[in-house]
Amino acid sequence: MKRYHEFAQVCSEQITAALAQEEVLDQAASVIAESIKNDGILHVFGCGHSQMFGEELCFRTGGLGAVNAIMTPHYGIYPHYRLSQLMERQEGFADTVFKMMNPQKQDVMLVVSVSGRNPAGIDMAMAAKKMGMTVIACTSMDYSSHVTSRHSSGLLLKDVADIVIDVCGVEGDAVLSHPGIKEKFCSTSTVVTMTVLVGLIGQVIEILADQGIEPPIWVSGNLDRGDEVNQKIAARYHDRVDIL
Repeated sequence: MKRYHEFAQVCSEQITAALAQEEVLDQAASVIAESIKNDGILHVFGCGHSQMFGEELCFRTGGLGAVNAIMTPHYGIYPHYRLSQLMERQEGFADTVFKMMNPQKQDVMLVVSVSGRNPAGIDMAMAAKKMGMTVIACTSMDYSSHVTSRHSSGLLLKDVADIVIDVCGVEGDAVLSHPGIKEKFCSTSTVVTMTVLVGLIGQVIEILADQGIEPPIWVSGNLDRGDEVNQKIAARYHDRVDIL
């Protein structure tokens, strides 16, 4: 089997397993919908490559306007990956990031960390819970079971969150192997988690629509009506969503 087919097959199997958590996903969708119904925001936090999940859910065609991507540069892989690694392992900094936002207790905090071991995500979850927010974690339960916490509390992200979505990855994330290569290669978490989260937003939109609430949905700026629709959403959430 060609490696691209093998990788796609593993991703498909993990996506199927992750989406089988319907009770958990329905709970998460209901919590987010209720938050948005009450003028809340879904905040999305991750470090390193996990920042891409917030970026994908925020200001995305077909996505919800009430999503705030926490894109703190200190946690990104640019300009140097070591800075990102150092910051995600640093306790206390995420508390400051949280306070610099405009968080409210009716908001929801979604933290993505595949290993779930680093202090930044745990601190962000703790800060949100302290305010009264519901915290949703996207993590790999298998990965988490093979590592220890880097947080002084000894807790992993799964231990702090109210709702835990298992993205069904493996220890180390990479899934392919070769007899002539020491390390495994090709990580699945991006494909699986993105699929789960975008689908979750779709469920949130349906819940709102079924309740007679028109969801604030971003429209492609390349459609003639896109700018007009998006400007109204931006005006509505400009003080709650960082990029607006």
